Amino acid sequence: MNRKIYKIILFGIVYWVLGVISPLAQIKLPKLISDGMVLQRNTETRIWGWASPSENITIQFQDINYSVQANSNGEWELMFPNLTAGGPYQMTLKASNTIVIKNILIGDVWICSGQSNMDLTMKRVGPRYPEELTNANNPNIRYFYVPQKYHFQEPLNDVDKGEWIDVNPDNIQNFSATAYFFAKHLYSKYKVPIGLLKSSMGGSPAQAWLSEDALKKFPEYHKEFKQYQNQAFVDSIIQSDQQRSNNWYSELNQQDLGLKGDSVNWKYPSFDDSNWAKMEIPGYWADGKLGKINGAVWFRKEIEVPASFLKSDIMLLLGRVVDADSVFINGKFVGNTGYQYPPRRYKIKEGILKEGKNTIVIRVINNIGNGGLMVDKPYELVCGDEKIDLKGEWKYKLGVKMDALQPQTFVRWKPGGLYNAMISPLIPYTIKGAIWYQGESNSSYPQNYQALMSSLIQDWRKHWNQGEFPFLFVQLANYKETKDEPTLSNWAMLRDQQLKTLEVPNTGMAVIIDSGEWNDIHPLNKKTVGDRLGLAAQKIAYGDKNVVYSGPMYKSMKIKKNKVIISFTNIGSGLKVNGKGDLKEFAIAGKDKKFIWAKAEIKGDKVIVWSDKVEEPVAVRYAWADNPDQANLYNQEGLPASPFRTDNWEK
Repeated sequence: MNRKIYKIILFGIVYWVLGVISPLAQIKLPKLISDGMVLQRNTETRIWGWASPSENITIQFQDINYSVQANSNGEWELMFPNLTAGGPYQMTLKASNTIVIKNILIGDVWICSGQSNMDLTMKRVGPRYPEELTNANNPNIRYFYVPQKYHFQEPLNDVDKGEWIDVNPDNIQNFSATAYFFAKHLYSKYKVPIGLLKSSMGGSPAQAWLSEDALKKFPEYHKEFKQYQNQAFVDSIIQSDQQRSNNWYSELNQQDLGLKGDSVNWKYPSFDDSNWAKMEIPGYWADGKLGKINGAVWFRKEIEVPASFLKSDIMLLLGRVVDADSVFINGKFVGNTGYQYPPRRYKIKEGILKEGKNTIVIRVINNIGNGGLMVDKPYELVCGDEKIDLKGEWKYKLGVKMDALQPQTFVRWKPGGLYNAMISPLIPYTIKGAIWYQGESNSSYPQNYQALMSSLIQDWRKHWNQGEFPFLFVQLANYKETKDEPTLSNWAMLRDQQLKTLEVPNTGMAVIIDSGEWNDIHPLNKKTVGDRLGLAAQKIAYGDKNVVYSGPMYKSMKIKKNKVIISFTNIGSGLKVNGKGDLKEFAIAGKDKKFIWAKAEIKGDKVIVWSDKVEEPVAVRYAWADNPDQANLYNQEGLPASPFRTDNWEK
């Protein structure tokens, strides 16, 4: 071979190995910069990507040509000045390759983050909003689902996959319900395209969404973050958790008497259950003869099905089951759910049900805590307008008793991991603001939640470098059983911490103390949540001075003899009692710090609180409970008052 040609080939190979020349050295874009994207209006708006080092890139957008050069690392970015709402548009990027991005809108972009109540999809809430699933059609609302992932080693610069989709009946079921109703509210008000970057994960605590820099303010969380940067340590935990779970379920299935062979399998109608015990469903078996045990319990019930019931689609509704269930009708598998939170809605395939006698069998697996079927939920067969009520007496038998399964470690929720994988890749994207629905997973230790959330807001604002962009969050809903007397409540304490987070500038809070469900941590009423976030956005993000965006919030107190006079902000057109009767959920305490129920009445723009049993009051609390279901202080605009306390006692 000619020595000169050899040197040229060798020179090229070396450069390829060193990355100076690469078969991939061409324009590459992050997943967010793609067809259907929404770009932020009325500000400098960034697009970015990668190319060969020092490569020149030309970008044509809205009949204007822009040019930018990649730096020595192959990174580039371009800022568009003050784009005006509209579209759709097309963008062409040219260098050693050409990329065309289609169907671009210009409007307002919102980060939608938090935990499972932000995750909760339109499909999940569909029974409450069936018209939305069939009629939703708005190409000006766009949605990007950020893949759920954690990473501890370093902040990532892109997500693994994703695409922009718009609202139509084919994909509305996959939208976050809260984010969708928020966007729908804003679009109906301003008629401006809305982009939603949904980046949330069920069960995640606030500290999982903090950067390493922000975690340094919390030594315990930062120490944990550093520990989880050791991949070998993470792998060992995941392997240990998986092995423990596999062993538990393997033993459960091997020992379960209900699975012992086809001839005696408890799912079949022919099985003789005449000696089984009986139990009222819904309910928990811990309240009956079985007591507090874990394992597998089988339930059987015979029902009569009329011929008219077999003419159209049939749904089996089994409320909620703690923890997992497998369901059989006439010996045939109908469906299963592996954890306790989703509502059980099983579509019965044609040919499974028959006219006359039918046998329904539910195998319930409970690995820790009390097992059973949640009360105050629907348990019925539904066919059109006809229903067969399944509540009442069922036969049951223990399949196998097991020791409780130790919970998994949930590596995905550890400090910093979600910030690195699910927030860092989004930060170059120019946004209008953020909405946040989270707090349930921090309720076991609510005392530091204000510090965590204030740090999170400041941390995100620092990294986005867009100033104090609007940050709107949802206060915890009412949840759990009600109490007859004033009592301690971690959920109330966390709501109070959320209220105090409003001290951070340019923040807003949606109060939903009237929108929860006592027996479901995932209430279906997400339209109220989205609308109230939308009201907050109107005021804080869009500068609408006339909108009443919040219900009454505690301002100050004044003691006059045996009465406490409470003043509020956000009273709108005035205070009112929602519904009939007197104000409720007010409690009062004297120097002994013991709260008792109090009388309360509205006087002008203030509330007067007292009790004949407390001569020298020192503190008042309102709606201070997990589930203050009688809270009824509102403003005339129909927005509920935030729960509050006038004291700063630890308990």
